[in-house]
Amino acid sequence: MVLETLIRRSEIGDIYDEVLAGHRVSDADCLRLYHSRDINVIGAIANVVRERKNGNYASYILNRYINYSNICILDCQFCEFGGKRRDAGAFELTIEQMVERVRQGLALGITEVHIVGGLHPSLPFSFYADMIKALKALDATLHVKAFTAVEIYHLAWLAKTTMPEALATLRDAGLDSITGGGAEIFSRRVRDLICKGKETAEQWLDCHRAWHKMGRRSTCTMLYGHVETLDERVDHLRRLRDLQDETRGFTAFIPLHFVPDKTPLAHITAASGFDDLRNLAIGRIYLDNFDHITGYWIALGLKLAQVALSFGVDDLHGTIMEEKIFEMAGGSSGQLQTREQLERVIREAGRIPAQRDSLYQPIKVDRTITS
Repeated sequence: MVLETLIRRSEIGDIYDEVLAGHRVSDADCLRLYHSRDINVIGAIANVVRERKNGNYASYILNRYINYSNICILDCQFCEFGGKRRDAGAFELTIEQMVERVRQGLALGITEVHIVGGLHPSLPFSFYADMIKALKALDATLHVKAFTAVEIYHLAWLAKTTMPEALATLRDAGLDSITGGGAEIFSRRVRDLICKGKETAEQWLDCHRAWHKMGRRSTCTMLYGHVETLDERVDHLRRLRDLQDETRGFTAFIPLHFVPDKTPLAHITAASGFDDLRNLAIGRIYLDNFDHITGYWIALGLKLAQVALSFGVDDLHGTIMEEKIFEMAGGSSGQLQTREQLERVIREAGRIPAQRDSLYQPIKVDRTITS
């Protein structure tokens, strides 16, 4: 009762009452949350939604990331991952190399492989379809989650076909999910500044809409902490919520903070832990039609990701094993977490660990909680 009284007395206490009543948060109130410095109240409101949707469970997945190549025809300002073939750090994996990495992951119990890369100028469309077929041949139950929306448009261009037809061909080859990357911030102003030439916001949304209409699922993201305004963050969330109202195809929202260190935007101050927690919590409060909010530990660091479990987050992502995009931008949170480490972090936060599959369904639940 004391906590509720303090919350209601805050400048955003009325939003708490609206959420308790099950009412949808407006864009104006979302912006009020972004302008508030009362992070504890924002977290408490987000926790109400998290408990309503997921109880006291927090999930993770046993997965492996593969970046098949960083060679890319684009030159996005925010990205230090992509490069040209002549660059010293350029790399390109063969299908056989990817198969071997996934084989090693399967021996460790992974249930998902997550694959993204640059827009390679010369690999044919058949390479990508054959890649998926080869990975599914290892284990038909392996969930292949691959490609961002801009990659799908690039592959459609390679195949001289439409985006929906390219998706259908990849689905028939064994693609199970597409990834949520590349959303960045939907504002055209922002995209012109940080990723001019990349797919538009409308194209990103159309790609996920087409995939959802095929009965398939995807995640979605927001890249924040660069040149965007708080109004533009709200606009981004609104467009995601609108598409989710239409298709119900998103499994989770995964906000990602911008890592400026090694990029052309290195002069920008990196997002603070305060902003990370606020953005996660506001995502949980505003996106009422999403079941899950993922705290991407490789970006947040495991300790802050643990704290985020009290700010609306109900999922810590996965074991990952190898991730080059954040690493090459200057991220320093590591490349691997074991099942035991993730479960320990979840228990220490007072949550119940649950291993999940790619659609966020529980596989194994451990109800032991650290006292």
